This record gives sequence, C-alpha cells and structure tokens, in this order.
Amino acid sequence: MSVTVVGSIAFDAINTPFGERERALGGSAVHFSLAASFFTEVRPVGPVGDDFGPDEYAVLERHGVVTSDIEHVEGGQTFFWSGKYEWDLNTAHTLDTQLNVFGDFEPKLSDASRDSDLLFLANIQPDLQRDVRAQCAAQLAALDSMNFWIESARDSLIQTIAGVDMVLMNDAELRMLTEEPNLVKAATAVRAMGPRVVIAKQGEYGAALFTEDGFFALPAYPLETVRDPTGAGDSFAGGLMGYLDSQGGGLDDATLRRAMTYGSTLASFWVEEFGCERAERLTREEIDERYEHFKRITAIDSVPTTG
Repeated sequence: MSVTVVGSIAFDAINTPFGERERALGGSAVHFSLAASFFTEVRPVGPVGDDFGPDEYAVLERHGVVTSDIEHVEGGQTFFWSGKYEWDLNTAHTLDTQLNVFGDFEPKLSDASRDSDLLFLANIQPDLQRDVRAQCAAQLAALDSMNFWIESARDSLIQTIAGVDMVLMNDAELRMLTEEPNLVKAATAVRAMGPRVVIAKQGEYGAALFTEDGFFALPAYPLETVRDPTGAGDSFAGGLMGYLDSQGGGLDDATLRRAMTYGSTLASFWVEEFGCERAERLTREEIDERYEHFKRITAIDSVPTTG
C-alpha cells in the first residue's frame, strides 16, 4: 500500500507570539508526507530549487518518505512563504509569498506514483488536481482547496471535486463554495457534487465528518502548549489518509472515525513546536499513546453512571 501526495514543498518564515523561525521546512506535501509516513509508504510530488539540499531531503528520508518524485528545478528557488500569527492563532497574516519554482509547477508522476492506492491532491490549481487524478489509478482520491481557488476558479474546482471520493476543506471554505451559511447544508451540497465523504476542518475546534451514514464530530486534542499552527491541516490530512491506507482504503464509518482521530492526534503534535520540528522526533509509540487517551476523553460510554 502507498499514498501519493501532490502539493507544495516550501520554506516558511513563521512568526507567532511564542517565537519565530526564519526558514522552516514546510509546504503541504511535506507536512502531509511526514504525518502519513507513520502508517504507510508516501510519495510526495512537487518542485524544489537549488536551495533544497541534502539536509531537507534527509528530514523526509529518515521517515521513509520516497523522494524520487520530488522535481529539482536547476537554477530555481523553492517556494517561500512568510506569515505572522496573532494571539488568536486562528488568525494569520501573510507577509510575503514567493512562488518561485512552484509558479510553473506541472506535476510529473512516475509509474509508481500513478499506481499508489491512495491519492491526496493538496491545495493547488484545480486544473492541475484534475489532470493528476486522471493519470492515477488510485482506489481513493481526496482533495483540499482554499478560498483563492473558490474565488478565481470555482467552476474548475467543482468539476475537480466531482472526480474525487473525499473532500477535506476548512468549514468557512465549504460555506463559501456552496454559498450555504449552515455547515450541514454546505456539506450536503458538496456531497451532491460527487464525493462520498466530506470532512470539515475546524481548527482548534476539531473536525466534522459527513457521509451517507450520518455525522460525526471530533474536538481538537486539548493542549497546554500551542506554538505554531502552520501545517496542522496538512498533518491532519496526512495522518487520516495514512491510516486509511494502512486499513486498505475503506470508507466505512468506523474506519473513517478512527482515521479522523489519528489525523487529529498527528496535528496535535505538529502545533506544539514550529514547522516540522516536533515531527522529526515523534515516534509511533507516542502517537498511539495519545490516540488511546484521545479515545478515552471523547467516549461518553466510558464515564460511569451514578444513578
């Protein structure tokens, strides 16, 4: 089993009330790959420039991530993003975006990437997402998107959504896409476009699952220390998709609920430190221990009755 992810590979300059980093390894494909690597083989597809060197490859390869489909653009510079977060870490301000090699990105997939069992289309131009989906034989395909594409390429995005099995988007973006202020109605409208599963990411409030079988809501794991939310959504998606792949890619309700819990567990580790720093020291044992605690604190039946 394996997962292919197509998205950005980046360097991030991050400033939060709790510290800053001038050049942290980031990008949707990186955060996703590191999280998914705890469950399955991952193949990221994305471009990098000359400034992406052995140290950056080593971070991925130490986790078993297959880096052969990372495209090195000779003479180019890697995508760069700079942002500042307020005390409310849900509020971020972009200070600088330099697309660099990502601006001319045309995904190039190897035969192995095309043959992966699961495919995740991270936040890139919808036409590119659709082209990649057409090339892949994945039994399960999921995508993420954002307000920029909803505003500038809505028809293309809707066409792309029709070709995937699962949509993972922020709740505000689901509302924007469907022009439905109610999240339940928005998710229903997205499912009517074609996907069997819609997952609404809700930041510090958790995530919500919408399927034909019904609805499931999961809070975020409670943390005393949150330093940087960058990559939380992508690590959530990576944990979720990685676990699904380890279970054969099934979309039954029970498997999806466990996958969401693993995704939220991974995201909870990510935000404790900057960029990918916590992921580099993370172990599967730590993940499973927090997952079991997560199950206990969200289970109603485990609380003894007194009457």
